[in-house]
Amino acid sequence: MKLRQKKVPKPWGQSSLPQIFGGKQKEKIGEIWFQPPKGITPKLLSKYLFTSEKLSIQVHPNDRQARRKGLPSGKEECWYILEATPDARIGIGLTKEVSAAKLNAAVACGQMEQLVDWKPVKSGDLYYVPAGTIHAIGPGIRLIEVQQNTDITYRLYDYGRSRELHLEDAISVSTPAPYDMKYHQEPPADQSTMLIDGPHFKLFQVVGQDPTILQSSTAGEWQVLPLEGKVIARGKTIGAGQCGLSTKVSEIDLSKNIKSLIACSMN
Repeated sequence: MKLRQKKVPKPWGQSSLPQIFGGKQKEKIGEIWFQPPKGITPKLLSKYLFTSEKLSIQVHPNDRQARRKGLPSGKEECWYILEATPDARIGIGLTKEVSAAKLNAAVACGQMEQLVDWKPVKSGDLYYVPAGTIHAIGPGIRLIEVQQNTDITYRLYDYGRSRELHLEDAISVSTPAPYDMKYHQEPPADQSTMLIDGPHFKLFQVVGQDPTILQSSTAGEWQVLPLEGKVIARGKTIGAGQCGLSTKVSEIDLSKNIKSLIACSMN
């Protein structure tokens, strides 16, 4: 089925979007979500992000930590960079390992932004963000995010903005250490490959019409995000800028695919 597109205004978003999303907007759009019909709750959430300012420095809990708060799951996610300005950066992990007390002191002293490791990004970069990873997205970036479908974010630092911080919760679930670069990939643009083989979801880059790379995975949910060309998902044609949902890999027809991201849930 084809999921419904929802544009989400954000002060840090962009007012000029790609033509597949309508080009010039009346307000800044930060996110485009894909939502199912009422009564259906996918295990994954796929969305596009567009940034003109730095997003807050934040962290997400894992499943065990989230369930202590009465939530169904934690939040792990990944970022596939579509476009980035030459000076674009993401903050991911810290420049050095610190204790929880020193992390708290960095926040209190206004040093949190300097403690985060700001890495340059470019089109085609893929970053997996395990729960507990301290992270932020900088300006000048357009990306696709695939995540566990839960809304739980703890802000550590927000550059003096007026939004609420969640310091106690954030510090309690953080892994205050450098990011493990084994979670970063620069996949060849013209090859099908598994981008992520995580505990909660897998993500594939599929180039062309061969579904072989998907056959080894069994899942109750598949989300299809064409980048070029079209894909048939459960009888519906899904084009670039859209998202399709299927319950079986056999419901995915790649005969018109040029290049797509395809995610499947693992639990």
